[in-house]
Amino acid sequence: MEIIKKRIEEIKKNGYELNFETVFNHAFTNYKKIALYEGAILFAFLMVVAIFAGIIGASVFGMSKINPKMLEQLKLENLSGVYVAIYLFVAVFFSAVFSPLSAGFIKIADDAEKGEKFQVSAFFKYYKSPYFKELFISTILISFITSGFSIALELAGLQIIGFIISMAISFFTVLTMPLIIFGHLKAIEAIQFSMQIVIKQPLVLLLLLFVAFIASLVGFIGCCIGIFFTLPFMYAMHYAIYCAIIGIDTKDELEQIGLDIE
Repeated sequence: MEIIKKRIEEIKKNGYELNFETVFNHAFTNYKKIALYEGAILFAFLMVVAIFAGIIGASVFGMSKINPKMLEQLKLENLSGVYVAIYLFVAVFFSAVFSPLSAGFIKIADDAEKGEKFQVSAFFKYYKSPYFKELFISTILISFITSGFSIALELAGLQIIGFIISMAISFFTVLTMPLIIFGHLKAIEAIQFSMQIVIKQPLVLLLLLFVAFIASLVGFIGCCIGIFFTLPFMYAMHYAIYCAIIGIDTKDELEQIGLDIE
């Protein structure tokens, strides 16, 4: 962790070089290694979630009661203050609970980089201590702020402004997750350092993430199922950006666990 902090201090003082072509090529090379594996896992996971959501929805509301009128009533602008608060809490909570899965997808990108064998257990690696607490806290904080702004401004009829603010917060905190799982930082530290790092090269980073986002959406063309196999490019990009800026510590992670995050 001290190595990471020293590197960040250097970045704060001197900035860093970030070449668009180099990072993009790194991300694309890594993506080709993980696309099929992560795509299959994403597809299977979301199918399971969809089935459970359907079962719960049918149990709570009843299939016969689910109709366009009911869906209209569930729109955010038609909810009372209490239900808006419940909506915000549920959205933030589930985002935080599933955040270790996203961390697992980034970890698979690291495994691919090192030529290690992919294992399904890697997707659940960060549900273990000490990572889960930090990922949960950081996601709660970021999601609460972004969702809070988005909902408040949407209710005020300023959806576009809310969207821009939410995207800006997400952009400046984009390195939070890699800083926790690879840099072994605490949640608050990771959020702060992410913002300090991103502000040094915002234009290049924004362009890289925008290109990754567009590339991820290519899966919607033709058969929408392709999105499951293009979305991993976003995880590959996050990993490539972190590698280019901070670098991956080659020390055995087992030596760090319990030492850097208590």
